[in-house]
Amino acid sequence: MKLGLFGGSFDPVHLGHLLVAQAACEELGLDRMFFIPAAQSPFKPGQQPMPGAMRLRMLRLALAGKSAYEVDAQELERGGVSYTIDTVRDYGRRFAGAELFYLIGADHVAKLPQWREAAELARLVEFAVIPRPGEAAVAFPAPFRGRRLAGFPLGVSSSEIRSRARGGLPLEPLVPAAVAEVVRNNGLYL
Repeated sequence: MKLGLFGGSFDPVHLGHLLVAQAACEELGLDRMFFIPAAQSPFKPGQQPMPGAMRLRMLRLALAGKSAYEVDAQELERGGVSYTIDTVRDYGRRFAGAELFYLIGADHVAKLPQWREAAELARLVEFAVIPRPGEAAVAFPAPFRGRRLAGFPLGVSSSEIRSRARGGLPLEPLVPAAVAEVVRNNGLYL
């Protein structure tokens, strides 16, 4: 079995996230993809994401009807700073023998040695790198291994979505309609 693990703040989830997941499923032949919202990123200590319950709601709406995708709230339930190694170990226990692929943006590749228990993480999981349009390929630092996905080039970020929401601009071209509705109806990111 091949499993994709897609961690992030998903604050909010957008079409770029969904296209990354689709590319990973297709290019890696994944059986299932797990979206794992972080409670708090260790690399963004000063940033307070939207409360977990709201991010989960938007993720569930965005993934409705996509049977190969699941939302895993374990990092939110653990609370505190979210460390990938804890989540990867959990998947290793729950799905013994499965190949684990962890999706990351190309901007995170050089920082992998700084991740908690980096050597153990490198042993347990293969990384799948999502390039942003116009970014050059980055080599994996030893002992990490991974693949660069071709994906669908879409230059959109959650920070751009939040900025558009603050500016009262339409979100629908960049997020699923149900997510745009939640953002609008709840006055999120203002």
